[in-house]
Amino acid sequence: MTVARKPAPAAGRQTITISFAGFNRAWAAWIGDRLTRHGHEVVFQRWDLLPGTTIESALEDLMLAEGRILVVLSDWYFQLGPRTHLDWNRALRTVVAENSDRFAAVSITAEALPTAATVFRAAELWGIGAEEAERRLLRRLGIQPTGVTTPEESRTGPRFPDDDPMVWGGVPRRNIRFTGRETLLSDIYHQFQRAPRGAAVCTLFGLSGVGKTQVAAEYVYRFRSEYDVVWWVSADQRGTLRQRLAELAPALDLATGPEYGERLRAVNDALRRGEPHSHWLLVLDGADDPQLVADLVPTGPGHVLITSQNLAWGEHNSELMEVPVYTREESVAFVRRRARRLAPEEADRLAEALGDLPLLLDQTAGWLSDSVMSVDEYVELLDSGSDVEVGLKVAADFPMTFQTAWSILLNRLRETVPESVDLLRLCVFFAPGSIPIGWVRRLPTRELPESLTGLVNDPLRWTEASNKLVQYSVVRRETHESAADDSEILHMHRMVHQTVRDGVPEANREEFSRVVRSALAKADPGQPDDSRQWQRYAELVKHLRSASVLESTDPDAQQLVLNCLAYMTNSGEHGTGLELVGRALTAWRVALGDDHPRVRDLVNQQLSLLLAAGDDAEAARIGRESMARLDAENDPQDLEVLRMADGIAAALRGLGEYEEALALSDQVLTGYRELFGDRDPRTLNAMNNLAVSLRTIGRYEESLRLDRQTLDGRREVLGPRHRFTMLSEFNYAWTLRMLGRYDEAVSVQERSVQANRRVLGRDHPQTLIAEHSLAMCQYRAGDRLKAKTDMGGTLERLERVLGDGHPWTLIAAANYACAEREHGDLDRARVIGESVMRRYRESLGPAHPYAIGTSVNHALMLRAAGERHDATRLTEECLRAMTAAVGSDHPWTLGIALNLSVARNLSDDHEAAEQLSRDTARRATAVLGPHHPLVLSCRVAHASDLRGLRRQQEADKEEGEALAALAATLGSQHVHTVSARSRTHPHWDFEPLAS
Repeated sequence: MTVARKPAPAAGRQTITISFAGFNRAWAAWIGDRLTRHGHEVVFQRWDLLPGTTIESALEDLMLAEGRILVVLSDWYFQLGPRTHLDWNRALRTVVAENSDRFAAVSITAEALPTAATVFRAAELWGIGAEEAERRLLRRLGIQPTGVTTPEESRTGPRFPDDDPMVWGGVPRRNIRFTGRETLLSDIYHQFQRAPRGAAVCTLFGLSGVGKTQVAAEYVYRFRSEYDVVWWVSADQRGTLRQRLAELAPALDLATGPEYGERLRAVNDALRRGEPHSHWLLVLDGADDPQLVADLVPTGPGHVLITSQNLAWGEHNSELMEVPVYTREESVAFVRRRARRLAPEEADRLAEALGDLPLLLDQTAGWLSDSVMSVDEYVELLDSGSDVEVGLKVAADFPMTFQTAWSILLNRLRETVPESVDLLRLCVFFAPGSIPIGWVRRLPTRELPESLTGLVNDPLRWTEASNKLVQYSVVRRETHESAADDSEILHMHRMVHQTVRDGVPEANREEFSRVVRSALAKADPGQPDDSRQWQRYAELVKHLRSASVLESTDPDAQQLVLNCLAYMTNSGEHGTGLELVGRALTAWRVALGDDHPRVRDLVNQQLSLLLAAGDDAEAARIGRESMARLDAENDPQDLEVLRMADGIAAALRGLGEYEEALALSDQVLTGYRELFGDRDPRTLNAMNNLAVSLRTIGRYEESLRLDRQTLDGRREVLGPRHRFTMLSEFNYAWTLRMLGRYDEAVSVQERSVQANRRVLGRDHPQTLIAEHSLAMCQYRAGDRLKAKTDMGGTLERLERVLGDGHPWTLIAAANYACAEREHGDLDRARVIGESVMRRYRESLGPAHPYAIGTSVNHALMLRAAGERHDATRLTEECLRAMTAAVGSDHPWTLGIALNLSVARNLSDDHEAAEQLSRDTARRATAVLGPHHPLVLSCRVAHASDLRGLRRQQEADKEEGEALAALAATLGSQHVHTVSARSRTHPHWDFEPLAS
């Protein structure tokens, strides 16, 4: 056949077409970069033999490309199709040998290539360094170097393919049998290139076993030369993801302490800034629940690749890309690489029987490779189900052929290494994903059943069994930097896990489950309050369901459950914690009865989780039911009674039952002091809670004294970086702000925020509310524009982490709406404010102080929008309602009275305004003292009312005294002082309390 060909290129600047297999893209990119640096134009042509295309025609099509053709030779280049070496030898002799002036080649493999490949006269690039590889490349093409490449130039552009990124962690071993997916891999690459900075997030989705993880791993290896940092994370659990992200800190050489939260914060900041590396790739593998981990996905100049079965990632600013089952051509090619003895027709029949599902193709072809069974016999077994173990299935909606396929695989394992089946069955009583199977080997022999003693205590048998599971792709090994040397970790796919577990004989289930429960209990560090142990608890929590720990009556297992729930309360994992505590309560009540001490401990954990999640009504209901049973048999000073009363008081505060909450808090503190003294952590907790109760009823000075005592005590007893100590700093600063001591509040809260970020991490709920409180302190101190911006950012993060209906989110939203009303977008402020007001009315009722208070804020919004009549009417209603709710002398009531007096003044009802402002100023002075900002605002309003009645001398005296006090208290340039001096009408914003 005569081929129309382009003439050989002239000397000097050349156009060079690089032909490469997709598997070797990194090499092509590096070669192209080197040639471009020497002044030549490069065109990339991925080599892809389509079904039905001969090698000869493909090579002839390649010759239509402009310029010289440089072929990147590897075993992958010749395997595409697949075609035999005989096919290749014939094509190379026919096309390449006759057009040798158009072709050049480099070889990047040590594998045997077709004999006729010698026609390329390839330069060998494998096994040498970058500089020598570049010299050989240029020599083969007859190119004279344009100059010496400097070290700085060598570090730019694609990295030499044999050099790994500077930071490389957790990436699974490359699958040398990876097949196809060329278009998908290219689409992922181009999607990342098109994405704007901070939005390069791509999610690979598809059914279990379709090869999402393999595609992600192949993407990493193909494009690793374009990244400085590649970090692979198993993301099926929130705690695990946070742990692995924190482990990136030392890998990036970030200057951090040992605290978990500090590392996590530093990593997020480094990735966001792109310092020290802007070209980073983070892979989140198995992130099947976006609600749990979406807020942990970092932003910045790098790329995030997610694998998941969940399409909901599309709602979290991620581009979705489906990983389908193999095409039949891909299946055949893959099977023939996995089992070389199979003919194309046999591979086709096997692919048909297994539905082209990559995971099953991999496992089945793996053992068929060295089995005497023919494909026809295997397919017959699939069709008939005969001679296989029954009871196994992949999933309920998969066809029977998959069920039978797993039976055949297990039979094969049983025939070769029987212990591997025992090990496999032991694994499935952990949760799928990362399985810390090494924990089992720490158990004493007496806690092992006889059937497992030999396996666990014999390292050779154990290793042989685990190796066999890895060999057949049932599991893969993982390594974590944080794991102990003996903590062997196996990774099991979710579908494999379900299939094997369903097939465990009933007689063995409790035996295997008990072993895993013992291993988990032994791994419990026993310190759920210590944030340094949270990564261990994150790993433990994920296995509680699978090992039936929640239903166990073993005391060690029950203590593990209680500790895990305490960890979840402390770390902010409230939703999952409530689900687990509900399941455990159902089981424990049946086994132990409602009045068993363990059940009461569990109820207390439930109360803590409900309170942390903001469900005060349910917490109060459960607490009162439990207290009724305790009152019948326990002394009022009994520890269990005190603990339950403390929880009920917290719930009552949330429900607005402040006086009852105060009485209970006082009772609890008295009881703990008598039992344990002033410096016991339980007494300090009770002291903290009494201070909160005092704050809710407006007794700020008393609250501040207790806050100070609690803070000092916790610093002494718990240490400065304990979560409760940092919570006391937050409470102390909050009360300072309520007293108008804004600069002091800022000083305390700044330190508190830094501590929370270091210890708990930026996205822990306590850190977020601490950041919001700091913004409020700064806002009150006069730094309003910056504070408003910070409040908006914190509100967005609270909505993401806790949801827009959580009490702390509503607090932040209420305050932000007020700031936007005064210094921002009035329409946006109105939307946010009305939403908060509606939520409080619906969840707490219209008579709750928070519903009333946010209605007052809405009245101020109406006034700002010019709707004065409606604003005045609503403020009058709120004054009556708040008086009924908390009394006439509560600071909240006094603040509403101030707003109403101003509203009357603006309506020219000066006499009624003056009477109200005079009375409000008098009562506020008695409650808050003469120098509190609310008192001085009342006096400024009173001066304005006097002026409206033409009582100028009285007005001047009142205004002068108020201005002097404001200047002395807040400073002459504070916004309140400046506003009063310019005779701007004062107002009071309602601020919900963190209870």
